[in-house]
This record gives sequence, structure tokens and C-alpha cells, in this order.
Amino acid sequence: MEQTAVIALGSNLARPAEQIRKALSDLDAHPNIRVLKTSSFYQTAPVGYTGQPDFVNAVCIVETDLNAARLLAALHTIEAQAGRERTFRNAPRTLDLDIIDYAHCRSDDPALTLPHPRAAERSFVMVPLAEIAPDFELGGLGKAAEIASGLEQGGIERLPKE
Repeated sequence: MEQTAVIALGSNLARPAEQIRKALSDLDAHPNIRVLKTSSFYQTAPVGYTGQPDFVNAVCIVETDLNAARLLAALHTIEAQAGRERTFRNAPRTLDLDIIDYAHCRSDDPALTLPHPRAAERSFVMVPLAEIAPDFELGGLGKAAEIASGLEQGGIERLPKE
């Protein structure tokens, strides 16, 4: 049975916008994943470790017949193909793919907490999500547009379409 998932994409190394475009193409090329909607790309200031380049971020909504764990494994494969190295928390990266929501399921599993535990605190996730799905209900916290409007948006700028 097909499920809908929200995926956040981010990159700040090796031509970030190209990394995001390639990841979206790789997602859509996967036999069990279909990209339904994609936000604009946004340039955002780094969070946590600030001594690194700005990020390019986006959000997409996909349809998949993979369960959440298998979807996460597919995302990790795409990250690895992009040269992702997990050196330390909030480190610079070629590609970061996070499941923000999977079929409105809840999970406290440390390997995959759903909805993503910090999504509602991050303008680089909520602003793009609000752009493509303003009424998306995130884990009982409210609609994407409402959550986004309550966040600091000084470090986020929509990039022109290429």
C-alpha cells in the first residue's frame, strides 16, 4: 500500500543546489518512490555548528510503497552515493535527507523518530513545507503554514529558480 512521506533535503558542500537536484532525481528514479511535489530551494544559515557554509534546503512530498525503515535505508543509500560522511553532529555535508513525516505515523524508535523531533523548530524545513503544503498537519503541532509563521526566518532566503 502506498504511503505519503515528507522528506527534507539539505546540502552545503560540492555545489549544494546540484546535490539537491540530483537527490530529487535519484528519489524519483527509485522504483518504489515517486516525487509528488517539491518546494523551491532556500539558502539557509547553518544551525548548531555555525563555522561552515550556508545550506541549500528544500522539501519534497513523495509516495512510496516502502515502509518507513526501508525508505530511510533508501535515503541513506542516496546520501552515501553523494559522498555523505557522518563526522559529527551538524557537520558540513554533501547531502542530508531526513524523513519529516511518514503517513502521519508516530515512532519513538531512536533509529527513526516520527514525526522528525526537531522539524517544527526549523524554518529551513517548515518554510519549504508550508510553501507546497500549507495545511499539512505535523504530528499534532499544527499546520505547516502556522508553524512556519511562528519561527524566526531571518536566516532563510528563497533562491530564484534556475
